[in-house]
Amino acid sequence: MNVALPKGRLGRKVYQMFADAGFECPELLEESRKLIFENEEKGIRYFWVKPSDVASYVERGAADVGVVGKDILLESKPDVYELLDLKCGKCRMMVAAPKDWQDDTGHTLRVATKFPEIARKFYGGKSRDIDIIKLNGSIEIAPILGLSDVIVDIVETGNTLRANNLEIQETIVDISARFISNKSAFKFKTREIEAVLEGLASEVSEK
Repeated sequence: MNVALPKGRLGRKVYQMFADAGFECPELLEESRKLIFENEEKGIRYFWVKPSDVASYVERGAADVGVVGKDILLESKPDVYELLDLKCGKCRMMVAAPKDWQDDTGHTLRVATKFPEIARKFYGGKSRDIDIIKLNGSIEIAPILGLSDVIVDIVETGNTLRANNLEIQETIVDISARFISNKSAFKFKTREIEAVLEGLASEVSEK
């Protein structure tokens, strides 16, 4: 079974959950530039990919299962099964603006974000007219420089917002890591995937 893991701190934390559930692959923890690691005895192969790419690997069948942030599932809407909330990598999708900012509903709200679909759905639910400004880098400077009125972004500690004189306006949704499966793989490898799912669910319940 092929497992796509997100590179970085979250990926290593999630791998430990797989290992504790009985699907270890010691080679993965060794310092190396390799991206693919296999434990033939356990019938499992892990590979590291960019966090935002995990869902694509799973949706298109290069990976049978994977771990991805809920933000990516909401933004890109991949055609996969979301099987389990792993209760880690927790953060929140939020609206933030400069301190003392007040919304003038008579004007179109300019929203800078890396997550245009999430922002559109959120403000659509409020029937608020918005202008999406899609950015890829640090978006905290957008309202400071007058590019936007507010930002929609993931907030973990809030330190970056405070450092840039921004404050939280609203919470859109709580985010955490999710265990996902390719739909076809779940049909043909049901037993194997459910074994991993059961092991991970046990690890989550012990937290």
